[in-house]
Amino acid sequence: MENNHDQKPHAVMFAYPLQGHVIPFVHLAMKLASKGFTITFINTLSIHHHVTKSQPHIAAKDNIFAGARESGLDIRYTTVSDGFPIGFDRSLNHDQYMEGLLHVLSAHVDEIVGKLVQHSDPPITCLIADTFFVWTSMIAEKYNLVNVSFWTEPVLVFTLYYHLDLLRKNGHFASQDNREDTIDYIPGVRAIQPKDLMSYLQATDDISTVVHRIIYKAFQDVKRADFIVCNTVQELESETISALQEKQPIYAIGPLFPAGLITKNIVPTSLWSELDCTHWLQTKPHGSVLYISFGSYAHVSKHDIVEIAYGLLSSGVNFIWVLRPDVVNSDEPDFLPVGFEDDVKGRGLIVTWCCQIDVISHPTVGGFLTHCGWNSILESIWCGVPLLCFPLLTDQFTNRKLVVDDWRIGLNLCDKKLITREEVAAKINRVMGGKSGDELRMNTKELRKILDNALNSTHGHGSSEKNLNQFIDDVKLKVREKLGVVTWETNGIPI
Repeated sequence: MENNHDQKPHAVMFAYPLQGHVIPFVHLAMKLASKGFTITFINTLSIHHHVTKSQPHIAAKDNIFAGARESGLDIRYTTVSDGFPIGFDRSLNHDQYMEGLLHVLSAHVDEIVGKLVQHSDPPITCLIADTFFVWTSMIAEKYNLVNVSFWTEPVLVFTLYYHLDLLRKNGHFASQDNREDTIDYIPGVRAIQPKDLMSYLQATDDISTVVHRIIYKAFQDVKRADFIVCNTVQELESETISALQEKQPIYAIGPLFPAGLITKNIVPTSLWSELDCTHWLQTKPHGSVLYISFGSYAHVSKHDIVEIAYGLLSSGVNFIWVLRPDVVNSDEPDFLPVGFEDDVKGRGLIVTWCCQIDVISHPTVGGFLTHCGWNSILESIWCGVPLLCFPLLTDQFTNRKLVVDDWRIGLNLCDKKLITREEVAAKINRVMGGKSGDELRMNTKELRKILDNALNSTHGHGSSEKNLNQFIDDVKLKVREKLGVVTWETNGIPI
């Protein structure tokens, strides 16, 4: 046991195998490593395959953290099978894939963590896993590791899942006829409408889907975590964080960006090859380009794609539109109106994928039509770009509430259930120009100041910097407790 308490903390980190989760996990790994942690980062073989395939210039294909290691960070890297062959279409076979994550992945993770615990130097002392994993406490307890749950979405979303029992008890979830009145009984949440709950909590027909079962199990498991860290900012969600703090130690340490954000991240995380849009953007006037992306995971109906296309056509704005080949369906490649690309030639650029930060940080971009993924929202605030909100699933409906109703940095794309080309064109023009757009931009700049202040590292004054340092101190203390290392002072001498 000698000197165990003086060793560097060594954390195993495992992100949920979706790009929107991998990105903040990578940034957290870099941040902790820069503060003295040794990190062993685990990716699934599938995520690793897609990242390395999309980055042909990566020299060390076996380690996406090679650049981070060269810069002096002690980040090791390994991969694990998710139980499916590399060629298996996880998007097209979504439910089957999720069943595998629920039932099969834990055995693979258990095996690899067991090996790491046996052979790592310094010894593994901590497990940092995505909140959506259902096995974290089991593995942490088995190997006597500090159990850290990392939440990659807003704390508002976390606390709604955390209090599923209250939603169920009050008839707002899991009843044949869910109540539609205001929800005002969740600790730390003043009021929220049922339409602003996450998509899985709005379901009335089937609440036993594989995703529901993952949510139920994950939010039972997270109540056994030693610590919860969140990619959010204390000042943006203070009441909600304070209410949760009474139940478990929780730390708001966001936004988790690479240093300076605009500097190129040295760790690749993209699952697709990125087209460089810089040259095209430079040909457009300042603030004139609308960026459109529905993220790396969600699907959109062909009807909605067509209405957005016609709305863009009549709006007259310049735009970059990210359209993944599988955005409608993995086996339906032709979804744009016939002749659309010819009609918008010169003012519209359609790409299968690009580096989002490079685009929205460019001065010619004046708006972002988004699915309301949390990473996209934080990046937009940082870049001062107002949002046009088109949530598609999961947390995105709740994120929309924060953006449009609470912070007033965006508009709803369609206020009615059915999207129409006329409303799309009108909303695009409101965000891109006029009084409405100016107000959104002003509010976005105010939020950017809050993010700036939170990340202020001068004397650890920023709330996120302060919370991160406190988290690190608390983890080190917990490690010593678990190792049975107790220190006290007699005449000023540690024993």
